Amino acid sequence: MQDSPMQPEDDDTAFDRSLADLDKAAWKAALIAQADDHGMSQGLGARHFATFIDKKPILLVTFETIQGIRALSETAQPLGSDMVKAQGWSHLCILSDGDTWFRHDEVYAFFDQLIDDGFFEDFERVVFYGAGPCGYAAAAYSVASPGATVIAVQPQATLEPRMTEWDDRFIEMRRSDFTSRYGYAPDMLDAADRAFVLYDPRETLDAMHAALFARTNVTRLRMPFMGGALQTRLIEMKLLYRLLSLAGSDKLTERKFFELYRARRDNVAYLRSLTAHLDQVERPYLNMMLCRNVTSRMWVRRMKRRLDQLEQAAAAGEFKAPPAPAE
Repeated sequence: MQDSPMQPEDDDTAFDRSLADLDKAAWKAALIAQADDHGMSQGLGARHFATFIDKKPILLVTFETIQGIRALSETAQPLGSDMVKAQGWSHLCILSDGDTWFRHDEVYAFFDQLIDDGFFEDFERVVFYGAGPCGYAAAAYSVASPGATVIAVQPQATLEPRMTEWDDRFIEMRRSDFTSRYGYAPDMLDAADRAFVLYDPRETLDAMHAALFARTNVTRLRMPFMGGALQTRLIEMKLLYRLLSLAGSDKLTERKFFELYRARRDNVAYLRSLTAHLDQVERPYLNMMLCRNVTSRMWVRRMKRRLDQLEQAAAAGEFKAPPAPAE
């Protein structure tokens, strides 16, 4: 993760330590020890635990999976660690072993205790973040901190089968309770100051869940042709930490997001998806324009090959090519 802002002079180098070479048990022990040195940690049953880094009075609350951290971070540190290093923020990380949607009594009790202790009242601003099942949790548990800002990437609203029987991706979760404590994520956002739901409208099930989040305090941010791994794309475009930083300074808006989102013009996965779509809908003229633009700016082997094919097809009279760009 390379898009962190400038680091403050009082940065603690403990968070630079790489945990990537540790096995799962040693990694968890190291993460807990790191948290205990700078805040606290707490076990939350067999599949969850929490770490807290106590720094400045801006708090980032992230929901992450062990597997996700170890796959996405070169140092195998939680994504909030970069905000601790770069901004000096405090960071509460709730971790799960696998995708659990954090639907367990120990997690409910943990947030109940935080509320009873007035934990969130000690911070000037609180930002909740998560993606996918973790995005669901970020929205659902944000109710514990009224006035928080929430960024949820591809969140599910619920997996209660009577509400979302059309989502057949997570059948194994249908026996889980999504109706009691911290249950229906869109309703839990009512206490938030603002929430941002990021999704690709071409991913049908993600878009259906996003529609359920329609609220006056929720801004739905469409990211078409980005596919089903939006968090990875945000990291590739070096946008994730910018969005979190803006949220922490109360400056994140829809307009600002789309200004930053112009970075997609250089994202190879996005460009490949877009050219594949133009092929699918049989728009060779537009596809040729796209491939020309991209190959004039960067090297993308697949798009250069597609441009060559389109030029050959145009020369054979299969379609009229767009005018050649001016020299």
